[in-house]
Amino acid sequence: MSFALVHHPEYVAVLPPGHSFPMDKYGLVMRALADIGAMFTTYAPDPAPRDWIEEVHDPTYVAAVFDGTLDRDAERRIGFPVTSSIVRRSRLVMGGTYLAGRIALDVGFAANSAGGSHHALPGAGAGYCVFNDIAVAGARLLAEGRVRRLAVVDCDVHQGDGTAAIFAGRPDVVTLSLHAARNFPVRKTRSTRDVELADDTGDDEYLAILGRELPAFLDAHRPDLIIYQAGVDPHHEDRLGRLALSDDGLIARDRFVAAACIARGLPLASTLGGGYGTDKAAVAARHARSILALAGCYTKTSLPG
Repeated sequence: MSFALVHHPEYVAVLPPGHSFPMDKYGLVMRALADIGAMFTTYAPDPAPRDWIEEVHDPTYVAAVFDGTLDRDAERRIGFPVTSSIVRRSRLVMGGTYLAGRIALDVGFAANSAGGSHHALPGAGAGYCVFNDIAVAGARLLAEGRVRRLAVVDCDVHQGDGTAAIFAGRPDVVTLSLHAARNFPVRKTRSTRDVELADDTGDDEYLAILGRELPAFLDAHRPDLIIYQAGVDPHHEDRLGRLALSDDGLIARDRFVAAACIARGLPLASTLGGGYGTDKAAVAARHARSILALAGCYTKTSLPG
C-alpha cells in the first residue's frame, strides 16, 4: 500500500565544496526509496511563514537569519554558512514537518524526507540546525487547535536539546529523548523524559529500554499526535554516534515505535534526523528503510475513528 511522503527538491541546498554536512543525502533517500520499489504519494510543502517561526524562535535571531546578518560565531555554531539557499531550505523543511503532521492527523502516518532539526534553540542555531522544524510545526498545529497535546519522541543518537528548551514549561507538549549520554551536546537540556544510554549500547539492550520507556511515556501523557525524530545515527557505523545498533536493530526500533503508537490510536509524523557516514548511499538506505518500517506498520492498520 502507498504512504504519504513530504518532499521538496530544494531540501538539497548548496554548501561549500567538501563540507562535512551530508546535504546530498536528502536526494539520495529519494533514490533509495525508488530503488527499493516503495509506493508513496509525494506532497510538496510550502515554506513556513516568518510569523510561524517567530512563535518559537527569538524574532531578533529570525531577523538576522532572514536578513543574512548572522555573525561568524553564530554560523560556526550552526556548522555552515547561512545563505539564502539555506534559509529557503530551512523554511521548506519546517513547512514539510507541519504538512506531515497535518496528513498524519488525517490518515495515521506521514513522513517528511528531511527535518528533525532538534538542536536549534530559541535564540540560536546549533549542530547543523538553523531553525527547529519539530518545534515550529508542533507549535503551529497546537495554535490551530488541530491537537491539544503533542508528544515529541526523539530517537536520534544526540539529545533533542533545542526541542526540550523551546517547549520547556508548556503543559501541552511532552518530550522524550533516548540518546547517547556522552555525545553532543555537552550540556543537555532537560526533556520531559531523558533516557541516557551508555556507549556501545546494542540492539537487545536498546530495544529493552525502549520497550520500558515508550509505552509508559505515552500512557502517562496521552498525546494526540507524535512527531518522531527517527535519526539513524545510533547505527554502529555512524561516524558521529556512540551507540551500536545494527540495520535490523534500527528497523526493530521503528516498528516498535509505530506499534506502540498504533496500539493507542496515535497518528505519527516522522522526520529524518541524523545519519552520518562515509558511505552516503548506505546512510540513505538506512533512512529509506526507517521510513518504510514506519509506513508498513500504519498501512496495515486503521486507526480508530
